[in-house]
Amino acid sequence: QLQLVESGGGLVQPGGSLRLSCTASGITPEVYVFGWFRQAPGKEREGVSCISTSGGTTHYADSVKGRFTISRDNAKSTVYLQMNSLKPEDTAVYYCAAQVGLFRRCEVADFDSWGQGTQVTVSS
Repeated sequence: QLQLVESGGGLVQPGGSLRLSCTASGITPEVYVFGWFRQAPGKEREGVSCISTSGGTTHYADSVKGRFTISRDNAKSTVYLQMNSLKPEDTAVYYCAAQVGLFRRCEVADFDSWGQGTQVTVSS
């Protein structure tokens, strides 16, 4: 049974960096598309970044392009989100999600397996 566990969240000052990790268990990671999503208080969950099964295709929301980098290590069943130049508006709970099959879209409706989330707070 698929289980996703996120880690790496925390409190960071504006301009700082964090690296989120998502470790999957109970699956063959090579056949899964992974994504990072976030939800701020009072807002809908939104796609941040997604990565294809091989890692050859990635997608980023416009708000994080040039600042965030998604990567995956299938041997470790882990997906990463490197977040640099963090801004207060990046504050949210960040969720890892997975979906078997081909990468189509980086949208909430396309993923059916979710982690519990990790809080990221950007504040001085």
